[in-house]
Amino acid sequence: MARPNTGGERRSAAGLFARRTPPGRALAQDAGRVATACHAMAVRLHRGGKVLVFGTGAAATDAQHIAVEFVHPVIVGKRALPATSLTNDVATVTGLATERGADEVFAHQIRHLARPDDVALGVSDDDRCPAVLRGLQEGADRGLLTVALVGGSAALDGPIATSPFVDHVVPARSDDPRIVKELQVTTYHVLWELVHVFFEQPGVLEPAVVR
Repeated sequence: MARPNTGGERRSAAGLFARRTPPGRALAQDAGRVATACHAMAVRLHRGGKVLVFGTGAAATDAQHIAVEFVHPVIVGKRALPATSLTNDVATVTGLATERGADEVFAHQIRHLARPDDVALGVSDDDRCPAVLRGLQEGADRGLLTVALVGGSAALDGPIATSPFVDHVVPARSDDPRIVKELQVTTYHVLWELVHVFFEQPGVLEPAVVR
């Protein structure tokens, strides 16, 4: 029985990892951008706000993942912080999509659920999701801090990233949707962790609600 030739497979695997290196380095170079967004989020949470997360398709699952990270931290000793995913309620989402159109499913919820101290966090794989953009626009109109996680090799040139309604943008710079998704998972894990770092450093947040 011939031995399997694994040389090609090794080269293929190495190539797959190599494709992820430049986008990963680009994200690391955006550390200042990420830290600034996290500090702004921590300030809002310290004032008593909550995080409203939303996205469509695969990003809807990311929204749920982000919300549970805040509400039910997997790291022992980290405080729970208020967050909810606007994709969770199937009846609300499908009802709004039917009556008001898919682009309004998040904007409508923000209009009726949000307070000015809250954070609107939108996730879009390609920086072009109309429903995410409308949610961020509605959030900005109501005084929320607006944060967007976007993807694409030109991730800072799309309609979400260039919108005047978005306060902070964190890009995943790749045209491969799989790599974008991997980078966005890393981004929101770092985002969660840095928010907690700011909470643990005296004097970096405004005096406000102490949970």
